[in-house]
Amino acid sequence: MTIEEKIKASETRIFKAVFPNTTNHYDTLFGGTAMHMMDEVAFITATRFSRQRMVTVSSDRIDFKMPIAAGTIVELIGTVSHIGNTSMKVKVEIYVEQMYCEDREKAVTGEFSFVAIDEHKKPTAIIK
Repeated sequence: MTIEEKIKASETRIFKAVFPNTTNHYDTLFGGTAMHMMDEVAFITATRFSRQRMVTVSSDRIDFKMPIAAGTIVELIGTVSHIGNTSMKVKVEIYVEQMYCEDREKAVTGEFSFVAIDEHKKPTAIIK
């Protein structure tokens, strides 16, 4: 399998409903909850690509372009964007959809860095 095929095969998509228990006092998705969901999708993406132990080492940048209201559906999409020797970057986008119409907009974009670790929790080469 080529690197491009592995990247495509590891793309991760998760849908979630935005319920009141995940929102702030403005009835929009709490930023920390969005970051938690993004890190989870990024971790799954990195693991699916490498099939190795992966740990988050940083969130490089997260841009909140619009609020995500309670009562909407979000789709999180994780894609490997860079592969190094022991590390990789995963881009995560959150799209928001209205429940009862077909509107869909990109609301959040972020990038997370991961390192592959061995059984002793030391960095190890990513299997490409």
